[in-house]
Amino acid sequence: MNRMTRLMSETGDPAYTAVLSHAALFDLSTVGKLLLTGPDAPQFVHNLCTNAVADLPLGAGCPAYLCDPRAKVLFPLWIYHLRLGDGRHALWLETAPRCAPELLAHLDRYLIAEQVEMQDVSHRFAQFHLAGSQATALLAAAIAAEVPPLPPWGHMERTLGSVTVHIRRFDRLGFPGYDIVVLQEHQAAVRRYLETLGAAPGTSSAFETLRIEAGFPLYGVDYDRERSVLELPHFDQAVSYAKGCFPGQEPIVMARDRTGHPVRTFVGVKVLQGGPPMPGTRMFQQQREVGILTSSTFSPRLQAPLALGYVRWGVHTPGQTVEIEPAAGARPALVLGPPPFDFPSAGSPTP
Repeated sequence: MNRMTRLMSETGDPAYTAVLSHAALFDLSTVGKLLLTGPDAPQFVHNLCTNAVADLPLGAGCPAYLCDPRAKVLFPLWIYHLRLGDGRHALWLETAPRCAPELLAHLDRYLIAEQVEMQDVSHRFAQFHLAGSQATALLAAAIAAEVPPLPPWGHMERTLGSVTVHIRRFDRLGFPGYDIVVLQEHQAAVRRYLETLGAAPGTSSAFETLRIEAGFPLYGVDYDRERSVLELPHFDQAVSYAKGCFPGQEPIVMARDRTGHPVRTFVGVKVLQGGPPMPGTRMFQQQREVGILTSSTFSPRLQAPLALGYVRWGVHTPGQTVEIEPAAGARPALVLGPPPFDFPSAGSPTP
């Protein structure tokens, strides 16, 4: 029995195995969505966020954060420069689910004389995530054309059947992935069209397992307003050291110049005994507390519980052992390091 056959027989979730072998379609319509227009919109967002977006090219995107003066995360952002149907340029800001009204209010506090119009369009648009080893091939069949090699967060407008959609490259589950944004009234038609072409219906449980295996943190679960942006995975993709001042810049630059690394960092932890630990479980090394866990699941690819969390710098390197604190007695666990994590090949034979 090869590993893929074993995974398909043991997971019990067709959506999970579909991502490994083909593709699945997940509904992410609850994410927050803001649309900013006006000639000053790019510079306005640039001045407030951690990344450089003033000159973001049309068709490009990037991750960013809005921080407080301590560099603690207020909002995660994924920013896209697009052209509307009437020819106007716009910035599309995606944020965490149900955070759009608060984000809009936060931005409005900084708006003085800038020519910027802001709209919360969260309920006007549905959003899917198509992910899997064959997601690109399935998308090519859906648009009846070759899919261009989009860079991370690159995006394009295409037609699925008779419906115009916005497609963005975003490998949020560790597999080739595409966010598909469509007007709410076309949500059901797009779902049917992609599932007819072979996309398996996604489930929340499969998404949770896959995003933990990918080391993708969720706002409100794995980090909040008391977490420094420097401790998050791939923060260097979302922070520009070359731009001008922005809220939180000073502690970010100080950490870089003083030590070159944060006090804590985000890692994966393979639990060697027992089941998935609860969020908030602490980690110890030589009887010293070294970290805390924030998410966990049973990983079919590891054949063991996998948790996400934060450890002190120096404990973050792969192969280090820690003990996690259960209700009674310590359990051993293995630090996998920051994401992405190494998994056995799906086609490798079962021991």
